[in-house]
Amino acid sequence: MKNNTENTSEETEDIDRRPWWSGGLHFECLGCGRCCRGEPGGIFVTPEEEKRIAAFLELSADEFRRRYETGRWRFPSVKESRDGRCVMNCPDNRCRVYALRPVTCRTWPFWPEVLASPEAWNAAAAQCPGMNSGPLWEAWQIDAVCQAQVQYMQRLAEAWRKERC
Repeated sequence: MKNNTENTSEETEDIDRRPWWSGGLHFECLGCGRCCRGEPGGIFVTPEEEKRIAAFLELSADEFRRRYETGRWRFPSVKESRDGRCVMNCPDNRCRVYALRPVTCRTWPFWPEVLASPEAWNAAAAQCPGMNSGPLWEAWQIDAVCQAQVQYMQRLAEAWRKERC
């Protein structure tokens, strides 16, 4: 008869495969806008996001592209000022298009590269005061948001291959 405190090799393998954040992570967006400024990075947009944001700004998609997008990254991305601030980030640090912000913004900080290790998480947390504070996000919630970001990147690749060929 097996002792209840003993782990089978299968159970041990399952434990070993769990991500470092399997106990959950604390995060709460404080609306500080720090994720919208600083180091440059791609604030990617799908064609659908472009159209929604352009309509909100009362612009054509072409005018939105000319005024607010860059081709600097792998996919079309919202421009940044010289200091790394997203052009949609207002002086009060609020997003001009918050309700329509791209999935890239909506899924922060639960991106695969940020979740890759405790060191990557803590490096990002050094810039984001909402990380390691606020409510506990359970592993299944983190995984769902991370998977949404992964699927979004796949949709970006598919969309822009179709749109810009």
